[in-house]
Parts: sequence; C-alpha cells; structure tokens
Amino acid sequence: MTSKGIKIDHSQVEGNKSSAARLVEMVGTLRRHGVIYGVSPEKLKLILEDLGPTYVKLGQIMSMRADMLPKEYCQVLAGLRTDVKTISYEDVVRVIETEQGAGVDEIFQEISKEPIGSGSIAQVHKAILKNEKTVVIKVQRPGIYQTMERDVHLLKKAISLMKILKISVGKIDFKMFIDEMWATAQQEMNFITEADYIQEFTDLNANINYIAFPQVERYLTTPRVLVMEYVEGVQIDELAQLEQLGYDINGIGLKLAENYIKQIVDDGLFHADPHPGNIYIRDGKIVWLDLGMVGRINNRDRMLLKKTILAIVQHDIEGLIEIFLVLDTIKGSFNRTKLYEDFEILLARHADMDFAGLHLGQIMEEVKDILVYHQISLPSGITMLGRGIVTIEGVLKVCSPQVNFVEVMANHIAGSILKGIDLKREILLTASSLRSFTKSTLALPEQLSNFLKVAMRGQTKINIDLSSANEPARRADRMINKLTIGILSSSLIIGSSIICASNVTPRLFGTPVLGITGYLIALLLSGWIIIKIIRNK
Repeated sequence: MTSKGIKIDHSQVEGNKSSAARLVEMVGTLRRHGVIYGVSPEKLKLILEDLGPTYVKLGQIMSMRADMLPKEYCQVLAGLRTDVKTISYEDVVRVIETEQGAGVDEIFQEISKEPIGSGSIAQVHKAILKNEKTVVIKVQRPGIYQTMERDVHLLKKAISLMKILKISVGKIDFKMFIDEMWATAQQEMNFITEADYIQEFTDLNANINYIAFPQVERYLTTPRVLVMEYVEGVQIDELAQLEQLGYDINGIGLKLAENYIKQIVDDGLFHADPHPGNIYIRDGKIVWLDLGMVGRINNRDRMLLKKTILAIVQHDIEGLIEIFLVLDTIKGSFNRTKLYEDFEILLARHADMDFAGLHLGQIMEEVKDILVYHQISLPSGITMLGRGIVTIEGVLKVCSPQVNFVEVMANHIAGSILKGIDLKREILLTASSLRSFTKSTLALPEQLSNFLKVAMRGQTKINIDLSSANEPARRADRMINKLTIGILSSSLIIGSSIICASNVTPRLFGTPVLGITGYLIALLLSGWIIIKIIRNK
C-alpha cells in the first residue's frame, strides 16, 4: 500500500516494458549468441531460453512440428527446460490476493515459500487450506500475458520486415508457428480452461477404477490462480519404491498404455505431455497431473488414425496411401508411384519385426517424413499426438519394457471397430448393396450393347489421368531425344560418305568440304550422346 492507500500491482512492471526497450534487449541477446554466423539447433535452444517465456513456449511448439521443421531442430528444442527463473514469494502472494480479493491468511493456513515447480507461464506452491486439506496453488507469472502479447507483436513485425527485405528462411512458416504458440499460450494462461479439462478427463474416465485426476477447488480457482489437491504418491519411474510397496510394474504399464490409447481413439482428448513427472501412482491408481497442455482429435481424424494403425500392422500399402489422400492437405502435385514405393520400403523395413520390436512413435515420425517429402501435411492434432506417443513409449520402455504400445493399440482398435458394428444395420446395408449389384449386373448386357454402338460410330472418348506419370514421361522424352540425335548422326555419316565419293567442290586436301563438315557434326553429336550415357550410367 502507498501512503495514499492505493495498491500498486508490480505484476505489470515487466509486462509494461516498452516495445523499444524489449527490442533492444532481444537484439542484444541475438548479438551475444552470434546469430550472424549461423544458427545451429543447440544455439537456437540457448537463444530461446535467454529471450524468455514467449520464446521458450514458441520452441516447445516448434519441437512438436516435425512435419514443418528439420528433425534435428525438433529433437534439440524438445529439451527446452520447463524449470525457469522463479518469481518472488511476495509476487506470488500479490497475485493470489488480487485474484481472490482477500488476504492469503484468510484462505490458507500456510503457503510454502519455496516453489515445487516453475514453468514459463506459472509457478506452483504447496499450501494448506483452513480445513486442513493439503493443496497446490498454480500461480500465473505477473505480467506474462502482456509480455507474451508484446513479443508476439514484435515477432510478427520482424516477419513482415523479413518479407520486405526478401530474407530467405527456407520453407519454415514462422507465422504459423507464432499463431499456434499464441493460441496455445492463451489457452494455458486461462486456468479456468485447465480446470474444465481436468473435469472433462475425470468424467470420461469415471468408470475406470484405476485412473484418477486431481480434484480442483473450484471456489478458489480463477483465470490466474488454480487450486487443486496435492497428490501424495510415487512417480511412475520410481521403480524401486513401487516394487517395495508391492505394485506389479508390468500391470501398471499395461493399464497406462490402455488408458492413453482410450484417450486418443475413444475420447479424442489426450494428455499432450505424458512424461514421468506428470504420472503418479497413488493407492493403486494412476494419477494424471498437469493438464494444461492437452490435444484434441475430431471424429474424422480419429477414424483415420485407427485405419492408419491397422494398415501399418497389416502392411496394407494401398490402404495407407488412400487414407492420406482423403486428408485433402496435398500442397502440390505428387508422384503416386514414388509415394507407393516409399511406403513399401517403410513397411518392408518393419515387416520382419514382431510387435515387441515395433515402436509406433518412430513409425509415425517416418510416415511424417514421407508425407513432408510429398508435400502432404497432417492435422495439428495428429502432429501433437506423435510427440505424445513418443513420450509415452519412452515411459513404458523404462517402467514396463514387456508392454508393447503398438500391440495394445492394435488390439484396442480392432476391438473398438468390432464393438462399433451394428449387426442389423450391416445386414441391411449388405442386402441393399447386393440388390444394387444384381440390378447393375442385369443391366450390363444392354450397357455393353450401347457402348459398342457408340464405338462403331467413332464417338468413344477415353479420359486417362496420368497425374503420377510426370517423371516417366520426362524420362521417355529424354530417351527419344537421344534416339533422334543418334539417327541424325548416322544419317550425317552416311550422307557425308556419299558426298566424299563424289566430285563435289570446294575440296580440302582432296576431300569435299561439305563431307568433312558432316563428319565433324556427326562426331560432336555422337560424343554428346556418349557423355550423357556415361553420366546417367
């Protein structure tokens, strides 16, 4: 409080820093890291960490987009630290009192002064309510919204300037990354949304007795403060402690895989960051924590995902290609023959492996690489899912190596597809299809007769789609060109020989000049063809 009784909110100081001052700070950071000498993945990671929370969040989003960014950059950016510089206890108290409209002593018996976690957007403290219940308080960083909003504005200006100056950044769409990062950050900065997600996850898993989520204290939760129960359990990768408590580690791994697959293919709402620190075991239950970053998959993409998994498991190349073509995200022309060959090579590489040797995350990364090469993009929910699956498979590898995620998923999908079949409806559809087939078959002789009549009148037209034949056509064109030049060379040699046998003038060293010229041209053309053949092997 000031002498006039006016409360000053210092949380806005960082957020209100002028754009000019922030720009100077950013330029200084870039200069310190020597960006003019190039930017490696490791250097980019350090730069983003030094630039602050906006850029850390941007890097985290970029690391999930292997379909848009080189793989080596994604791998390094995935290691961006989640623990960042802490904010003072006084700032934490100030934010809580501003949001609650009351002193912390009126709500809590005690708040730990040392945080138990510190991220780019929020900081977490352990506390005890007046009713003796132990909770955690997630407090948003002071001025973080204003800071990130200003940085996003500056980034967009920088992108516009790069376009004006025609500075090449390759095929990376930085504007898309910034828009996605800002949308994700805004979602994470509203703790009411996170509380809603926790409730939705709780409702979707209400009938599963081995899954739990932290209970939210709704009456104390605001957009900038989230209060929920403190989960006192064992982190899933603390294997020695779990075994000491009598847990079946493989059983836990199987249940974890089953539930994550349910989140993906049944619910369409999944935990996007399932690392060991966000998975605890308490009273025989798997407790999912930190639901600020979640992914959604709509019904169409979920069905496509199911078909993709089954196509991979069954080595159905044609089916796999058709799945990606219906995405309608093809950016340009593509070579269907080459696409088929690439998928054939991918599936052949995994054909001899049993389920124990298959890793879905790795296969999804390989599929993504093929699609990027052929300019076919994936829905953003699927790309986020790929990162989640890689993470969960890593958890299973450490905790329950005998549990194979691909096998569990294939069985779950096969079961869910069979479960979703309405037998009566399928019989009616089959009967209807059989009736249509019979009707079409009976009409076939008449249609064939009409076709022959039209053909005999010379009115038949055939349309052929050669969308995948561009490369073979170019090769044939080059081959015909070489053949034509070869024939021309032969003709010149024969013609020159005839001329040399005649008395045509003028002559050079007793030989007609026209004949010598023909021989030289034939020699040059033949040499050119031989060089081309040697180069093309």
